[in-house]
Amino acid sequence: MACSKMSPAMRLVASLRCPLTLSVRMRSTAAAKAKEQAAEDGAQGKPCPLGSQVDHMERSENLLHKPCPAVTMNFENTQEAYKSKATWELLRSLMVFWLCSVDPLVDRNQQLLQLSRKLLGQNLFESMMKMTFYGQFVAGEDQESIKPVIRRNRAFGVGSVLDYSVEEDLTQEEAEKKEIESSTAEVEKENLGTVQREKKYQVQPGFGDRRGGVISARTYFYADEAKCDHHMETFLKCIEASGGSSEDGFSAIKLTALGRPQFLLQFSEVLVKWRRFFHQLAADQGQAGVAAVEIELEVEKLKESLAKLGIATKDEIHNWFTGENLGLSGTMDLLDWNSLIDNRTKLSKLLLVPDLQSGQVEPLLSRFTEEEDLQMKRMLQRMDVLAKKALETGVRLMVDAEQTYFQPAISRLTLEMQRKFNKDNPIIFNTYQCYLKEAYDNVTADVELSRREGWHFGAKLVRGAYMQQERSRAEEVGYEDPINPTYEKTNEMYHRCLDYVLEEIRHNRKANVMVASHNEDTIKFTLKRMNELGIYPEDKKVYFGQLLGMCDQISFPLGQAGYPVYKYVPYGPVNEVLPYLSRRAQENRGIMKGATRERELLWREFKRRLLTGNLFYTPRF
Repeated sequence: MACSKMSPAMRLVASLRCPLTLSVRMRSTAAAKAKEQAAEDGAQGKPCPLGSQVDHMERSENLLHKPCPAVTMNFENTQEAYKSKATWELLRSLMVFWLCSVDPLVDRNQQLLQLSRKLLGQNLFESMMKMTFYGQFVAGEDQESIKPVIRRNRAFGVGSVLDYSVEEDLTQEEAEKKEIESSTAEVEKENLGTVQREKKYQVQPGFGDRRGGVISARTYFYADEAKCDHHMETFLKCIEASGGSSEDGFSAIKLTALGRPQFLLQFSEVLVKWRRFFHQLAADQGQAGVAAVEIELEVEKLKESLAKLGIATKDEIHNWFTGENLGLSGTMDLLDWNSLIDNRTKLSKLLLVPDLQSGQVEPLLSRFTEEEDLQMKRMLQRMDVLAKKALETGVRLMVDAEQTYFQPAISRLTLEMQRKFNKDNPIIFNTYQCYLKEAYDNVTADVELSRREGWHFGAKLVRGAYMQQERSRAEEVGYEDPINPTYEKTNEMYHRCLDYVLEEIRHNRKANVMVASHNEDTIKFTLKRMNELGIYPEDKKVYFGQLLGMCDQISFPLGQAGYPVYKYVPYGPVNEVLPYLSRRAQENRGIMKGATRERELLWREFKRRLLTGNLFYTPRF
């Protein structure tokens, strides 16, 4: 029942439980004292105060045994938003954000960093970075040095998603060479058996350096299997650090760090071709344009179509369906279809695709070397090791999204991890990029599968980090632009996907979602829908996520109000995270030129402290 719809009688009954009605999970020392005082007052028959943390919230009279989610929040209360920051940190934020809005500085940031290192020397350069850009956006150099940041954020209600953000400092030519080498099969190098490959799923000259046009996402390039093992060890340490510093932490990984990208390209192409084949069969049955999860194919017509195309004989097709107990209701949907394909294409025959011209199911490539087959298996093994470690330490593992030519394989492999490890709790979270036209189909299909099989669905919703690169590549290579046409359409897609998952949470408590967004309207939309659907903060089904060093006016009020909110916390040695910082400057330029709100709030809080005699304020926790 939505909080706003509680009857007066229910509210009166709930009011008898006054000591239990505090609506905030306060974590700072001051907040804890306020909570204790409120409990004492309640025990003595005094009214239960809401406290300064939630004066701005619209609640159902604070009379429920279980506090209502906020209808909305005021993100302009600078005292609350920045109470975890010393005044010098406010000034640092103002300086960094201003520098990020100056085009000449951002355009030449790499040259300026190199020049500064030469002039200052390594030690002074590192000190300068820690006082400015590095200190703003990066938590520390290793697992030990990041603990003070994690502890302070947690004291003010904000958790952490640990992200080891080290990247190789490669030139564009070096990156191109590595990508082309690692994304091309041996048989393709010999110009054999490549006729069936689609250009989208082949490495393209000019787009080998996947860092181009990308913001806020680190990039890995394949060197060899030993390097992938090194990345796995780094991720394992990150998981251990997350488990050791927080009871409810997340850790982020990228699958391109764990194996040769050739496999992800090929597997993605296979998955897309089979789904495309399903939609063609649906169109033959008059269901063109229907949402993927709503398509129901008539089994007898499907068998006839498969036989007519020469995919298999009628007897073989009949055995496929009866062997898997599929189509017993007389219809088959996308999930049944995926199950059928899974059992036709085990790992040894994983890269099989339907060829409608020849009427055969054929290998994507004419042959694979023994080493290539081992590389596929090693990637899966590394994923398994990380998932087991996350399960063992109680850390949630967040698999980051990547480019659309990798993403079908990444999503599918992540889904297989969810089926295995999310049986009791949401350990593995997949990432959905809502700037993609197919985002809603992807979310709904995976939610439906989790519902049928009974495991915990875990999702992180983002808008996306590869738009410029994706659009340029699609136009130049010659395939359909996968991105929504406008920012407004992307917002609509984000809210549509989010609303679907929130509805699932209301009806099936096994769904979980992280709203990874700096968009204030999206946060308010989420709070409003949580209130309407009766989803409570302490249920810990809906999480919020923002980047470290940004959007504190959203993160900390949410955390102080009891909502599960997390900062993406990058860490790593100064020199090795410079590529990450360079892109953060690029990202902030767009944000800071388009909206000055965060700078205005920081400046307002600085003036408030100056005028109230709190200029030397230091947070206590």
